[in-house]
Amino acid sequence: MKKLAGQSILDSLAGRFEAFEKSLNGQSKSAIHQVRKAAFASLNQTGFPHAKHEEYKFTNLTKALEKNIDFGANERAANLSSEEIDSAKIEGLDAYNLVFLNGHYSAELSDEVSEDGLSIEIFQSLAKDNAEDLANQFGQLASHEDNAFIALNTAFSQNGVVINVSRGAIISKPIALYFIGETKEEQLFYNVRNLISVAELAQVTILEKFDTIGAEKGFTNVVNEISVAASANAKYFKLEDDANHTYHISNVKVNQAKDSTFTANTIALNGAMVRNNLDIRLEAEGCEANMNGLYVLSGKTHVDNHTVVDHLMPNSNSNELYKGIMDDKTKGVFNGKIFVRQDAQKTNAFQSNKNILMTNDATVNTKPQLEIWADDVKCSHGCTTGQLDPDALFYLQARGIKKERARAILLHAFASDVIENLELEAVQDHVEKIITARLEK
Repeated sequence: MKKLAGQSILDSLAGRFEAFEKSLNGQSKSAIHQVRKAAFASLNQTGFPHAKHEEYKFTNLTKALEKNIDFGANERAANLSSEEIDSAKIEGLDAYNLVFLNGHYSAELSDEVSEDGLSIEIFQSLAKDNAEDLANQFGQLASHEDNAFIALNTAFSQNGVVINVSRGAIISKPIALYFIGETKEEQLFYNVRNLISVAELAQVTILEKFDTIGAEKGFTNVVNEISVAASANAKYFKLEDDANHTYHISNVKVNQAKDSTFTANTIALNGAMVRNNLDIRLEAEGCEANMNGLYVLSGKTHVDNHTVVDHLMPNSNSNELYKGIMDDKTKGVFNGKIFVRQDAQKTNAFQSNKNILMTNDATVNTKPQLEIWADDVKCSHGCTTGQLDPDALFYLQARGIKKERARAILLHAFASDVIENLELEAVQDHVEKIITARLEK
């Protein structure tokens, strides 16, 4: 038998999946679990991406996970104090807060949410009590055949939320999902599956934040399926400022209907290796997709952002801006793809990736891609990589500003347009505070 990439991971997962099935009791015969089984079979047939896989050319996540993560470790409760949990929350953010510890929902630490037009259910509870409704959303946008990490997530899907926003509902506050892992004495591996459906004319803002507390290593595998109906407006925030010994991969799959708007804000600030996949399909006329990304890295952090925007129909717009600041021995990767299909006439699509390298040891690999099959479009893409302007730095120092402070001012100016796009003042302040502390060290 041919040895697959990530074979040691697959061997470790075999026992874990068997134990997972036993824990489901009667649910093991449900339609949802049949999807899990199919996903696990697919994973064992294809394996994980190898070093020569084009999409993982600069991010050998499989090798890193094989070397660092124990996939046979059992799930366990988190040992965290209330102070540690509160430290992971965004100060001043008025939101509906849902807290997950080691992947598991904590009703005690979460808000009771009651608002017309908003339904929030926990994946595990819905799988048990109303599996038929869950099956209508589960795996519809993120198929286990898409990639190995979606297959892994699908096979073990149990934790996460199912959010449905009714037609015309305008949700008054953001929904903040706090995923807090604890690795004080043992490693941690968990999956998160969120299913989000925004009906016609509805508006909602959803925020995810990931933190790990403890000295041991951890790995989080996240999948979001987001459906945005006609004339709806959905905003998605992803804040990742994890421990420097943690590994994280996220797959966000988005489908947009006629005249809908979707905005994604992806902030990556720390972790051993982070991979963010954002895939948006504009399936009808009049769609608008906005993607803002910022990665400010230090130490040996490795962050890889892969984005896909697929314009399928006419008169749609997409705007993408990703910026990176790499210090020390960090590594950044950006791969942005824009597809404009033959029917997508009068498309406006713009993409920009800009990077600043603070040291000679920091690196970035950037690859903007634009494929157009239509002839009446306005599209552009580009990337820049460089260092701080020495003349600007000298100008500030000549006016009595210390070098460290001058450098921080210039870097803040570089990142400011992405931060301003975050809109939520508490989130802006939170990101600014982290960046300021890091840049003025």
